[in-house]
Amino acid sequence: MPGEASTVEGLDNLVEAAWQVRRANWPDVITASLPVDTLPISVTGHSCALNCAHCGGHYLGGMHSLAELGTTGASSLLVSGGCDRAGRVPIRQHLDELRPHLVGRRVNWHLGLVSDDDLAAIAPLGGTVSFDFVGDDETINEVYGLSATADDYERCLERIGRKMRVVPHVTIGLRAGRIGHEWRALERLARHRFDSLVFLVLVPTAGTAYAQAQPPSLADVAAVMATARLRFPRLSLQLGCMRPAGDYRLKLDELAVRLGANVIVNPTRPARQLAEALGLEWTQQHECCVFSTEPGPAPAAAQADRHMAGGI
Repeated sequence: MPGEASTVEGLDNLVEAAWQVRRANWPDVITASLPVDTLPISVTGHSCALNCAHCGGHYLGGMHSLAELGTTGASSLLVSGGCDRAGRVPIRQHLDELRPHLVGRRVNWHLGLVSDDDLAAIAPLGGTVSFDFVGDDETINEVYGLSATADDYERCLERIGRKMRVVPHVTIGLRAGRIGHEWRALERLARHRFDSLVFLVLVPTAGTAYAQAQPPSLADVAAVMATARLRFPRLSLQLGCMRPAGDYRLKLDELAVRLGANVIVNPTRPARQLAEALGLEWTQQHECCVFSTEPGPAPAAAQADRHMAGGI
């Protein structure tokens, strides 16, 4: 819905409408996700074949190796790694090494454009798949250097969703801070079933192709997230870990509260205070945000309703 936030008044109206939808569909509770008990693992070390424009392998540097699995007391794992030239994270070849460490732990898988064979091998192990979703071909080509299309991403999301719990992640401003793919991503996602949607925001990172880019405007980020709140009233909307720091983050976290986010990773103090002033009660969990709303043993009818992405 581009253009809805073209004025300050338009944005304020959109954010207020989103807040009212949140209050009508959710209890007055908001979750602070503090993921200290989730160990991030890279099955490829610091290696990635894609050298993506926004990452360049930088974020793999903060992850742990497979060799460290035997020493961790973490209650959950984020299993990820660099992609091959087809956009797939080569997790299947490491399953024998991983399997003993999955017992009794929650798992958040990052699989990329996973193949049918790899998905068939991983699905029986359970867990949640975090899937980076992109809404147009141009962004996929420029950012990832892939010849894949948005249709390929949508088909992959559907395949994963038939076998495992999947949580789409949409990075706002992914293409050098410009807004575009996000609107088409929301349109495509409305055709699928899932219970949570995570938003990330481009962080221009030294040593990457987008090092000199600017993050998207706060107004654009708020417009995308508020539109998602209106479109998906019964989805858990989450502001994830990747977002710019400093004053930008202070303002963004407050906006996320105002427009009805359900979960914020490491929320700022002003955002906590604003939520309380608006009548929300904070809860805390200490694992990756995708586990904040992981479905429990709810009745089948209730579960079906939770997994319906569509809204107004």
